[in-house]
Amino acid sequence: MEKAQLVVGFIRGTHGFSGECKVESASGEYEHLLDLKEVTLVHGDQQREAKVESVSLGNAVAYVKFEGIDSDEAVLKYRHWGIKVPRKYCKPLNKDEWYVEDLRNCSLIYEGKDAPATLIAPGSKYAVIGTITDVMEGGGGNLLEVSLAESCDRKVLVPFNKEFIGKVDIKNKTVQLMHLWILE
Repeated sequence: MEKAQLVVGFIRGTHGFSGECKVESASGEYEHLLDLKEVTLVHGDQQREAKVESVSLGNAVAYVKFEGIDSDEAVLKYRHWGIKVPRKYCKPLNKDEWYVEDLRNCSLIYEGKDAPATLIAPGSKYAVIGTITDVMEGGGGNLLEVSLAESCDRKVLVPFNKEFIGKVDIKNKTVQLMHLWILE
């Protein structure tokens, strides 16, 4: 399997008694799961390669049968495990969409006259405020978890919407913060 893989879904439970799994899509879309042939099942540091025998779609769920997982008891061992695949099998992105994995480890930057001078690198026009460590679902949308540059142990959550986030540049691993006050 290709090394760079992304999570496309999560095993949520059993479907029937023959080892078929209920799978929730990480993107909310399911059509791209129909093309899966080989995947990596992951849970923390554990992982297992698996071949896909079949995929069918239900209402907001995919039913997936993996080779060698042949009973509902066997499925339950993999409940809450993620399903990783090479990027080419992931949901295609639309404009202003990014994979969570691509946002992780991006620098959160701020340009402006009130930028903390101690965080501006020599020859740079912006301050590196922190590093994005994760993306979480919140009540009003996604939140960026940011480890602040000024403090080794302080993390903040920043709403991932146009009011607070400007340009996202995955190639240069930067995400622009629009307002410093959101960090308070």
